[in-house]
Amino acid sequence: MTYIQRSLLEELKKWIGRREILAIKGPRQSGKTTLLEMLSEWLSASKTAVPDHIVYITFEDRGELDAFSQNPKDFIARHIKDGKRHYFLIDEAQYCRDLGQKLKLVYDLFKNAKLIITGSSSLELKNQTGRFLVGRMLEFELLPLSFYEYLNHSDSELAGMYRKWNGKAMSLASRGKAFEVKMSSDIFNQELLKHIDLYVRFGGYPAVVTERGIEEKAVLLKNIVNNYIDRDIASFLQITDTIKFRKLATAIAASDGSIMNLEELANRVGSYFNELTRLADVLEQTYVIRRIGPYHRNLVTELKKAHKVYFFDTGLRNSLIENFTGMDKRPDAGVLAENFVLNEIAQHAKVHFWRTTAKTEVDFITEGASLVPVEVKFQHFTEPTLGKSMYGFLNEYKPPNCMIVTKDFWGEKDAAGTKVMFVPIGYL
Repeated sequence: MTYIQRSLLEELKKWIGRREILAIKGPRQSGKTTLLEMLSEWLSASKTAVPDHIVYITFEDRGELDAFSQNPKDFIARHIKDGKRHYFLIDEAQYCRDLGQKLKLVYDLFKNAKLIITGSSSLELKNQTGRFLVGRMLEFELLPLSFYEYLNHSDSELAGMYRKWNGKAMSLASRGKAFEVKMSSDIFNQELLKHIDLYVRFGGYPAVVTERGIEEKAVLLKNIVNNYIDRDIASFLQITDTIKFRKLATAIAASDGSIMNLEELANRVGSYFNELTRLADVLEQTYVIRRIGPYHRNLVTELKKAHKVYFFDTGLRNSLIENFTGMDKRPDAGVLAENFVLNEIAQHAKVHFWRTTAKTEVDFITEGASLVPVEVKFQHFTEPTLGKSMYGFLNEYKPPNCMIVTKDFWGEKDAAGTKVMFVPIGYL
């Protein structure tokens, strides 16, 4: 079977020989079941395990869930054929009550059992496994396709060229490592922008990416929203007012990239502050929204508690507001570009934003080997120029390097002792 290549698979291979339980978290339909299939095929093809030592289990199957829940020891023992290592791939593990306690029992009793589990809710897995599996479990996240994974599936040759420059751009954004930018015309940029447009409009859910028709993509996203928000999140996490929950998700989608004001959102949704705080937490823990906090050192003039909110998948966000228009024809193109840049950088670094009480703001601040301010300007540049807000940050913190993400412009500029590098969004 032909699969979309996932970067996480290579990471899992590095840990497959260790004892720890591997837990793969991520939203429904992000490809966790398919990843288990890929892992199973690799285990067999690489001769790491023979097929009858690889056991796939899904706890969406009520019979398997009940059998494991009632007696995990007997359930696992039934599949153990000899003293060699067996691999148990357990899908949708969060449906099992007292999961952590049961997995600890299996881990301690069966030295030849390697457990790989998946779960659709970070919140549920953390609650169920936290205190029992400290030191026994390693956690990984499988999100919708990154831009590289999407591009590699869509145009592998272009993806190879992109990866070279993306590595440099990410080293700058996450670690402050400068590089020599392209100063000549970029023949690949227009192709990359076409892919950026499609990717940002419809997102990275595998089923949506592999569907070629535009209308069909929109229908699939609507189905994901209905099933994931209305059914899975609401029922599994016992949220009774699904209409209010959906209103909140839609209201956040309409204000994507803005500072979250829960009191204002409460008025719009018809809720109260504490309830909305819980619902927002659920949206984040189930991989719908991503919140980033402020960067601050000056406790008097800089924001300390506010959060900006974005979406893990911009296709999901566009489905909520029912707008799949191309980026060149929509007023929120800059917001979508900002969301895209955040999702790419967040794979490599902790990200904050910076804003003063006077409302001077820089989109993103990363903390690695040094501070790196990142500003997203989805527009044409003819020369390297900076806004007042970025100058304000550079004068205050004096970082060695800075990045301006543009629509299609490469360039460099020295400002306030900082090397400012202009990089097209297609390479993020």
